[in-house]
Amino acid sequence: MCQFNITASKIHPACSRDLAQRPALCLNIPMSAPKPKHLDLKKDEGLTIEWDDGRRSFYPVAHLRKLSPSADERERRAEQESNPLHVLPSHFAEQAGPIIASEAELIGNYAIRITFSDGHSTGIYSWAYLREIDPENG
Repeated sequence: MCQFNITASKIHPACSRDLAQRPALCLNIPMSAPKPKHLDLKKDEGLTIEWDDGRRSFYPVAHLRKLSPSADERERRAEQESNPLHVLPSHFAEQAGPIIASEAELIGNYAIRITFSDGHSTGIYSWAYLREIDPENG
């Protein structure tokens, strides 16, 4: 059984219900792909995932924001890799204080979308991508 908890001031309505009431969200993922059994997002700390293969992963909010899978962020990262003197967009400097996760939304049965305090909300983090960017992978 999959569980989903969010500690945030603003929670998307689709996330406010316990996944036990929506078990289909945990199904139809290829058998070879690890699936989350439990997700716990603390808005000012990060996302903890307990996987069905026994692994436990913790993703700090800043790590998730930096590695957003959105097209614009992938392009920005590629530009930074090719040009270390690349100037960051102004919205990076405008963020006052540490970045937080202000909302979260389950996307079908395969991903989570996180909205950050800087307004970024276009990254869809698939379970496979989250395993790929697990900070424990080094």
